Amino acid sequence: MRRFWTGVTLGLTLLTVAGCDNDRAVKQQLEAVNAVDAADLSDVMLTVADPNEAVRFFQRTSAEQPGKIDYIRGLAKSQVRAGRSIEAVSTWTKVVAHPEATNEDRVGLADANIRANQWDQARVALDAIPPTFETYDRYRLEAMVADSAKDWTRADSFYEIAVGLTTQPASVLNNWGYSKLTRGKYSEAEQLFLQSLKNDQSRFTVKNNLILARAAQGNYAMPVMQMTQSEKAELLHTLGLSAVKRGDVNTAKQLFREAVETHPQYFEAAVRSLEALENS
Repeated sequence: MRRFWTGVTLGLTLLTVAGCDNDRAVKQQLEAVNAVDAADLSDVMLTVADPNEAVRFFQRTSAEQPGKIDYIRGLAKSQVRAGRSIEAVSTWTKVVAHPEATNEDRVGLADANIRANQWDQARVALDAIPPTFETYDRYRLEAMVADSAKDWTRADSFYEIAVGLTTQPASVLNNWGYSKLTRGKYSEAEQLFLQSLKNDQSRFTVKNNLILARAAQGNYAMPVMQMTQSEKAELLHTLGLSAVKRGDVNTAKQLFREAVETHPQYFEAAVRSLEALENS
């Protein structure tokens, strides 16, 4: 009954507004409601929707309202989510050229450049951002660009700043650790991977990188950390491969056997590695 009277009241209100010759007010109210609905839908498309479906949605809306930066920006972000990096670079370039573009948009362009392996263009995009704009994403990308140029001093500085600007540093700590790993600074890399795991123990990539850093130092003992049986088997296999590279063949055989025994299913890769060693 309440629902009925609510509907009647709303109807009478609209009739009253119309009767007062206030069509403009009604139109403004409807436009406000539509704007809220569009914003909510955009948020859904940028978070939980299928990435390619989101791309199609923003392609349509940005074509219908070509001057609205929110839709062009939404298209760029959706293309990044969908792994369409080259397209994302083109769209982010349009966003940055828009009169309402922000420094955060320039960071978005640099991110797309890096994903498309366009390191020089990423540097140009980052250089266009004033030094007073200090965000985690900006410095994370600055560190990666410095890494690509093997400018280790700048890279370390930017990584350190980025870590201090986020409450979830696991990802950037892993990147920093991998940078140290490629430089041959295995002990420093190991410590960074351990810090990363303290912040997020679910990342298998970090666990694998930690194993590589330890094995490079001749340490084949499995570290204490959370892992499933399958993960442990995979990590033992990684240790075995690292032992082969270092010429520790007998240790490698032992690690491959343990990997085969540990895995809850048939571990074909470890079996092949063990057979290759035994046959040679």
